[in-house]
Amino acid sequence: MDNEELTLFRDMTRRALEQEVAPHFEQWEADHMVPRDLWNTLGAAGLLCPDMPEEYGAAGTDPQVTFAIIEEASRMGFGGVATGYGIHSNIVAPYINHFGTDEQKELWLPKMVSGEAVGALAMTEPGAGSDVQGIRTNAVRDGDDWILNGSKIFITNGYHADLVIVAAITDPGKGAKGTSLFLVDTSLPGFEKGKKLEKIGQHTSDTAELFFQ
Repeated sequence: MDNEELTLFRDMTRRALEQEVAPHFEQWEADHMVPRDLWNTLGAAGLLCPDMPEEYGAAGTDPQVTFAIIEEASRMGFGGVATGYGIHSNIVAPYINHFGTDEQKELWLPKMVSGEAVGALAMTEPGAGSDVQGIRTNAVRDGDDWILNGSKIFITNGYHADLVIVAAITDPGKGAKGTSLFLVDTSLPGFEKGKKLEKIGQHTSDTAELFFQ
């Protein structure tokens, strides 16, 4: 990617954040979350998942662009916004693009690009933080389906999430080889969101408990 294109996206980001975030940021900090429609606004501005393939409505840029967007949001003091953005655009979307089925990619990536769907990553549990192999959430095959049971905590974008990539044990005792990732549509029965969690900072990054039954 040339510096001119990168500079273009930095300028776009700065203008969008100055107009759409700066006037409301203090109130959103007090509310401990951004409004849901901010995601649609960022999508309309072309800032969500810009490095996803063009066939899904994205710009097909170099991944450097998403990092530049996070840098600009952080430089302007919008750390919570940057964190939520990073989970959505830099982690969840690439997971789906690299490992998802064609059907999953066609369904979810255009919605993530537009802001119609917000993505979250659910690994941390009450008894397992950075040690993913300590998780207890499990998934058991039931015919063509998988039945998930467990809970996750401190999940960024958890409150607004429309889809969640969930780490679960599928083969107990096999460590990493017995752990799988599931793409969970949050409208499915048995999924519940807990209350927003209090944190010492980054309040605009909504953080929640998630329950799978």
